[in-house]
Amino acid sequence: MVDDSGVDELLRQWTSERAQDAELQETNELKAAWLAEATLATPSIPAPRGHSGPATGGGLLAGEDADPAYLAAMRRRLPGVPDSLLAAAASWWQLIGDLAEAEQWWDAGISPLDQRALEYRAAGLRPADLSRRLGPLTVLEHLRRGSAPAWCVARLQRQRRDIA
Repeated sequence: MVDDSGVDELLRQWTSERAQDAELQETNELKAAWLAEATLATPSIPAPRGHSGPATGGGLLAGEDADPAYLAAMRRRLPGVPDSLLAAAASWWQLIGDLAEAEQWWDAGISPLDQRALEYRAAGLRPADLSRRLGPLTVLEHLRRGSAPAWCVARLQRQRRDIA
């Protein structure tokens, strides 16, 4: 797993909250019973472009469904993490696109539980950019220290102009 103490702490906090909260368990049981009785269809959103998989069924992705391919890939990288947390994270990673791109982000140093890749991608960063150096630090190190993704993109563009 990627060495990111913030993600590890979030996982510990999430696990301890879920293990101790009897009220949440009761709420989830009531929710499940109500949804089982409901006759209305589950709201859905269009699947991201380039996304394919058995969970899409007809081109729509149900609100809380996660692609089994994402879940399997995340289980390989994060053994022992609760399935509910993996399913929540997988549903966000599906927004990036296909599994291959998500794995590129993971291989570049972003944890599968870290959703900041969506922000990084929106700013114009690619997985290959995370290992590039900006001064003494890599882009990923700058991001982990709190630098804005837009700042990193601007520095990379200036660096490319200087080389050309």
